[in-house]
Amino acid sequence: MDVSQVRRRVVAAVERARKDAQARRERAAAVDRAYEEFLAAVATPLVHTLANVLKAEGHPFNVGTPGGSVRLVSDRRRDDYIELDLDRTADPPEVIGRINYTRGSRIVTEERPVKAGASPQAITGEDVLDFLLAALTPWLER
Repeated sequence: MDVSQVRRRVVAAVERARKDAQARRERAAAVDRAYEEFLAAVATPLVHTLANVLKAEGHPFNVGTPGGSVRLVSDRRRDDYIELDLDRTADPPEVIGRINYTRGSRIVTEERPVKAGASPQAITGEDVLDFLLAALTPWLER
């Protein structure tokens, strides 16, 4: 193979990689903005409401907002929580739920999307509530 052909293909591959990276950064920035709006308008108020209802029903939970996420934490064990966060490693980034609870001496951790394939602006309060109620099963069955 001729050196000039190899060079031309390498230069084209480098240029394509740069354009792809720029487009990925732009998509990620747009998703970050949408996620912040989702947290403020949908997720955080809903988690606060859910925590109040759970307390009234005898299941004490508190709400925390660590670094760009919202977390529903059991009052009985600090290691028992459900957290909504943005998975920035996925392309495109998506809202995930991290569920962490203890069973005896075992700690169980699960991660799954709140609504698979949906952008933050496409996730409704109903979607979040469905996810949270399903994730609360280990605590509600006790």
